[in-house]
Amino acid sequence: MDRDEDPAATRPVLIVDAANVVGSRPDGWWRDRAGAAARLRDRLAALQRVEGLPGDDAGVAHPEIILVVEGAARGVEGVPGVRVVAAPGSGDDTIAVLAAPEAGERRTVVTADRELRRRAESAGASVVGPRWLLDRLG
Repeated sequence: MDRDEDPAATRPVLIVDAANVVGSRPDGWWRDRAGAAARLRDRLAALQRVEGLPGDDAGVAHPEIILVVEGAARGVEGVPGVRVVAAPGSGDDTIAVLAAPEAGERRTVVTADRELRRRAESAGASVVGPRWLLDRLG
């Protein structure tokens, strides 16, 4: 029985630093930050399964996805499959708090920010870079 069939298994959590992931590609995102975050949210919502999630022995998972937005993107709302958290201040501070796993839980943060990576790992989360996520989004 794999993790998706075991109701007792804890679903992994994928926390996405929207500003960092969107900012990793020079595609004009700065002209419409909220629109860029909404496009990322929609691409995340289309994910059925995620391969290669750190700590996932089965190789694939369907994680809970949390997209953290800040600044001009704060108005972006969640959709089925993606919970959007609007950071009241620094997105990094919000992500650092969310990175702390609850009992038996695995959390992975997507960011390239070195200081945030350090904070997330100190909180107990795994960290992957934007390229890891973008490769899975196609």
